[in-house]
Amino acid sequence: MQALVVYESMYGNTRAVATDIAAGLGSAHEVTLVSVARATRELVASAGLIVAGAPTHRHGMPTVTSRRMAAESARKPGSGLSMDPDADGPGLRAWLEALDAEGALAAAFDTRLSGMPALTGRASRGIARRLTAAGCRLLLAPESFLITGQNRLVGGEAVRAREWGARVGEAAHAAFATNQQS
Repeated sequence: MQALVVYESMYGNTRAVATDIAAGLGSAHEVTLVSVARATRELVASAGLIVAGAPTHRHGMPTVTSRRMAAESARKPGSGLSMDPDADGPGLRAWLEALDAEGALAAAFDTRLSGMPALTGRASRGIARRLTAAGCRLLLAPESFLITGQNRLVGGEAVRAREWGARVGEAAHAAFATNQQS
């Protein structure tokens, strides 16, 4: 099955997690990993599995305003932040609003600050809702991968992302096999 991993990343953490998820999926699926700016209709049409993720901004999915604020933060002297190469492209929110993926299997993830979700928010829930609205069938509950206050992945998150990617792949195989038997 062809899998498409689509991500939005401002400072590179979500891209790193998406790369690890794609590696986990790669053991059982053909995987295409792209930023949302490169996620074309043709790639979507050829994918039986879509995995989408974004950073959590202000308790949810990034917005035009939160993306602009992230870029302004990176430009401040001494911020220690650098923008992801594709950060100035379109956001995942707009991509999902235009997505037509009837019948595709899907999974959603985010990156967020380490802490209680009630305090940090979770972009993955909004992503999952929009994937479902676009006609996708979610395989697993949305997943969060944690970032430190110093804008680094928490230790062990890269391994956890690869393992989660493998679980998504296993769930996709099981769903595909069930559909074939029906």
